Amino acid sequence: MDGDLDVFFGHLQDAEAVWMAAFTPPDPSDRATFDAHWERLRGDDRVVVRTILANGVVCGHIASFDMMGDRELTYWIDRARWGRGIASAALGRFLEIETARPLHGRAAADNRGSRRVLEKSGFVHVGDERGFATARDEEIDEVVYRL
Repeated sequence: MDGDLDVFFGHLQDAEAVWMAAFTPPDPSDRATFDAHWERLRGDDRVVVRTILANGVVCGHIASFDMMGDRELTYWIDRARWGRGIASAALGRFLEIETARPLHGRAAADNRGSRRVLEKSGFVHVGDERGFATARDEEIDEVVYRL
């Protein structure tokens, strides 16, 4: 819903969460770019996106999209709610909607929480890459998972 976007934008203002996510917009405080990005996502019928609720409160989002011939997964959980199983529960429900396989997930190699969420949902570690993480302003190790 339109109102969810304000919450999602607020999540991008958390410097610690942005650092952990690593692969983020160059300027998380740029609302115009954020809005344009979400307008493109919401207007693309190949993108499946859902808001994540915990006890009726918007706490993140999850989506799948096509990237370079692969179906990819992404999600974001409000840092204040990390470690509560919300991402794992949301991913489990999302996998009932997004049935394309293979489905790929990626995470910064040092993002143990995100890696664990993928593994608990049956994703298998299939590769390691290096990529430029805008949030860290450097190239970092990235892990690639497949379901």
